[in-house]
Amino acid sequence: MARDERNMIGYTVALVSEFALRFSIRPRQAYAYLKRYKGMEHLLHHYGVLHTQSFPDTVDVLAQVCQNNGGGLR
Repeated sequence: MARDERNMIGYTVALVSEFALRFSIRPRQAYAYLKRYKGMEHLLHHYGVLHTQSFPDTVDVLAQVCQNNGGGLR
């Protein structure tokens, strides 16, 4: 596995954990929510920019993307 792929995976795992903490849910639930409401798609598509932002800012962005796609976490 290439270094860039490992970095992306590590970042994604950490971000999902931060998302879970913010909304007081389990990481597995956070991943399922992000996947269902297109947060993961947004993260993968915009990883180049998002990984340069703080975790709180990126969690805010992903929460907004999910809300825009029907998600109910606030």
